[in-house]
Amino acid sequence: MPTVGELDAVSETQATEMLRSCCGSSRWVAAMVSRRPFGTRDALLATADALWRGLSPADWQEAFRHHPRIGDQRRAPAQTEQGAIWSNREQAGVRHADATVRQMLAAVNQEYEERFGWIYIVNASGKTADQLLTLARQRMENGPDTELRVAAGEHEQIMLNRLDKLVSDTDPGGSVS
Repeated sequence: MPTVGELDAVSETQATEMLRSCCGSSRWVAAMVSRRPFGTRDALLATADALWRGLSPADWQEAFRHHPRIGDQRRAPAQTEQGAIWSNREQAGVRHADATVRQMLAAVNQEYEERFGWIYIVNASGKTADQLLTLARQRMENGPDTELRVAAGEHEQIMLNRLDKLVSDTDPGGSVS
């Protein structure tokens, strides 16, 4: 796990790949890479959050395409290898669900996509399959504009959690980054 200082120091190509694992919006990634150096974890997270909130709905939807459907064991086509590893861990609560709940999740995923035009994005960390199913059904009642903002907020949480996992708290010299 790199430190913030190491993220600041790697090549543009390496930083792009690392940050793309946290968020699939190409505009967000490019803006994050250009804002280096961050210097501290707090600055990294604050910058990431501010940039995310300034993106367009099209940018948010691009980021959504870098996630697999809830309950889907396959990697999303646009997803990085690290992103796939994190998605698998984030959706751990679905793996232990019975077949009926997994089928209901698959059905609500499809219904959601047909209604809104993007996959059901939810911060799945620590949630059971039943909880994810309930949330999806509740969110199906939202209008498209409201749901886009809800989905963007859920993605924002995922992105910030992944950034936190991406960088360690201490640099090789032992100081907090």
